[in-house]
Parts: sequence; structure tokens; C-alpha cells
Amino acid sequence: MAASISMPAAPSLETHAGLMDRVYRPQRHLYDLTRKYYLLGRDKLIAELALEADSTLIEVGCGTGRNLIAIARKYPKAQLYGLDASEIMLETARDKIRRAGLENRIHLRHGLAEQLSPRSFGVQDFEHVLFSYSLSMVPDWRAALEAGVAALSASGRWYVVDFADFGGLGFIGKRALTIWLKTFHVTPRVEFLSALEGFSGAIGELALLGGRYAFIFRSSPKLNWEICPASLWRADHSFLIKP
Repeated sequence: MAASISMPAAPSLETHAGLMDRVYRPQRHLYDLTRKYYLLGRDKLIAELALEADSTLIEVGCGTGRNLIAIARKYPKAQLYGLDASEIMLETARDKIRRAGLENRIHLRHGLAEQLSPRSFGVQDFEHVLFSYSLSMVPDWRAALEAGVAALSASGRWYVVDFADFGGLGFIGKRALTIWLKTFHVTPRVEFLSALEGFSGAIGELALLGGRYAFIFRSSPKLNWEICPASLWRADHSFLIKP
């Protein structure tokens, strides 16, 4: 008789949100002040988004709203959206957005990245989808990417800025940073980065920051992709040619 294999349950909003609330409740008010020293590449990516008037962008894992506020100020005619699993962080984001006078331009929802649905925001799709240091915290990061790409318009683009593999920091630096990040439930998605390094030219542009500390990926417009993007993060590494 064959032994049964139990697969781990997919994270629910309640379980993952609870974890994120516990992690960020004591530090949310200092989050932006401290993270600017090691969440590198965010402002560089924002500066290069080149959003057109009336374009739509959603940040998946928007946290305190720091990036969305910066984007709103740089691109004053864009319509912006944010999704986050932590209600605690969203409370902070709503307050910051209100104080910035941007309530009419930045719209927030509570939910999991892998359950992203444009219709929950009252739109058909998004022209831009941004993951900023969020994939390294999402348990089912592959499903999150799938949902993000599925939410794009026909000519949409997606962007990722996140930790890389620390390959240029030396053994001790890499080991110490990896252990420290785990205390915040952060796991760099090195397999995704590896796939991007091999295939990113078919759908976009990849840039590595110093010491392979972080990376920035910008996709080309959806209509121009040469491969199915899901091939970049399939667990079985089967790379699919776009039909």
C-alpha cells in the first residue's frame, strides 16, 4: 500500500497576515527610517518607471506606502494601487497617504499577493505591476508572480527590486546577511534570479547592484515578450516558448 503524502497547505490570509502583523507591529513607525539603508535600488527603479499620464500601477506588498507616495509625487497623473497582507502596515500607509494629501490617487486593499485581482480595485487590469522587496517575504512567491503578470494589460510591464544572492560579499558577509534576514522572515529568491540571468533578455532587462546585494528587473511590454514569463519561475525549470 502506497504511503500518502500530505502537501503543505497554501498560506491563508489569516495566517500570513497574522505573521506579518506580529513582525511589523513593533517596528512599523521606524520602518521607513531604517529600511532606507538596506532596501537598495527602490528609488532608482521609481525614477526609471517613466509612467505616462493616467497610467495605472499597483505595488504588491506596498507596506507603509513609502514607494507609492514617492511614485505619486514623481508621476502626478498616474493612478496608483497597493496590496498588502498586513493590516498593521496598511494602517500606517493610510495615515501617511492621508497626510500627503493623496487619498484620491492611491487606493489600498488588504489581501495576499497570490490572490491579486484587479477587479477588487474596480479596474480591468493594471499597466504596471511592482514588487519591491516583497517576493522575498511571500511564501508562495511563484503564485504571486503568476497573479501579477495575469493582472497586466496587453501592453503592461512588471518590475521587481529585491535581494539578490550576495555572491560578491564573501562567505562571511553572505552568511551573516542571510541569517539576519531570516529573523524578519526574508528569503532571497535566488532560483528566480538565476532564471532571470539566463532568460531575462527575452522579456526585459536585469541589473545587479554591487556585491550582488540586490537586483532590479524591468520587463518589456507584454506584447513584446519572446517567452512565456511563467517559465522563469516554474518549479520544474521547464522553459516554455511563448506561443
